[in-house]
Amino acid sequence: MFKGLAVKNLKGRPVRTAVLVILTVLLSVTVFAGTVIVQSLRSGLDSLGSRLGADIMVVPREATSKKSFENMILQGSTGYFYMNSSVAEKVERTEGIGDLSEQFFLASTSASCCSVSVQIIGFDPETDFAVTPWIKKSFGRELEKFEVVVGNDLNAFVGDELSFYGTKVTVAAKLERTGTSYDTAVFANEETIKELIRSSIDRGMNDFTDVDPDRAVSCILINTAEGYTPEEVANDINIHNTKVRAVRTQELISGVSDSLGGVSKIVGILIAAVWVLGAVILLLTFTMSSHERRKEFAVLRVVGASRGKLAGIVFREALITCLLGGVVGIAVGLLLLLPFSGLIEQLLSLPYLMPGAGRIVLCALAAVAATAAAGAIAAAISAHRITGQDTGAILRGDN
Repeated sequence: MFKGLAVKNLKGRPVRTAVLVILTVLLSVTVFAGTVIVQSLRSGLDSLGSRLGADIMVVPREATSKKSFENMILQGSTGYFYMNSSVAEKVERTEGIGDLSEQFFLASTSASCCSVSVQIIGFDPETDFAVTPWIKKSFGRELEKFEVVVGNDLNAFVGDELSFYGTKVTVAAKLERTGTSYDTAVFANEETIKELIRSSIDRGMNDFTDVDPDRAVSCILINTAEGYTPEEVANDINIHNTKVRAVRTQELISGVSDSLGGVSKIVGILIAAVWVLGAVILLLTFTMSSHERRKEFAVLRVVGASRGKLAGIVFREALITCLLGGVVGIAVGLLLLLPFSGLIEQLLSLPYLMPGAGRIVLCALAAVAATAAAGAIAAAISAHRITGQDTGAILRGDN
């Protein structure tokens, strides 16, 4: 007799149903989007750590004092700085060094792939342990002269020809997205990057001051040997080499990690606040609706509906509303997150990498569950009030 009554009640009151669905949609969107953003920030931080690929980075001391190195690594700003490769030879003699490789930085003025300058990073294929393993995932062989690999966010594709400082290079591969500044960088081997550096000098667009361009190095990457800690080796390098500074990659990441923790806390508080507010609004809505329908429920009691039946009707109405709103909220959340992930990354100024499909599904299920829980709590309180009322008094008009 009472089967399908919840659905009929919802259809019979379209305005009330629409209001409830809109409330649950907003609740679902907030929980889902907030959770995905936090997961994306954590994925971006993990990706940054793996892409740095070294325990220690050694750069010219003036580079760290100007913050240019940190901005290039963490925020993707373009720039370059150099030191003589003899420094690398001296650093290599430091006790506790396992792997050592050199990198070269060059900021392009323009290229056909971009409306702004991009960061070009050169590496030595014979000693590199940071960039090469990552590139091999997208490119099976070693780069040849005048071949480059581009980050995922650049508008360049395999086979395209780019020009930097008048020197033409060919895109050999495009890397998978990392959610870090490397997504807008260009990678070349040592032979290619030195040709580009010479071209920049010939055009008067680069100043090496007192550094020989043929012996120029921007950054030295170091992995410590077994039995040594990055802190010990970095301190040793800084004590015995006054013109450079050894920076532990963990120091760079710690600042990002602190910022991520702050953003995650704010997002978490926002989610909790919206959830509580949503639950309160749903409770008020169900309570007002129940008050308006008290005679309807009293009649149902007279025709044989038990208190449990009445509570079940209220629960089913809440469940249908919350599931519908939850699913619509997930769809809206995806429409907001997927197309605008780049904008979100720019606004947060933090590494941002959307999680995989499996993790997104888990976030969606969590959002629907949180929405359903809010509706269930509101429905439970409302049902308790309904079933506790005196049927006779309601029908006599005493309430």
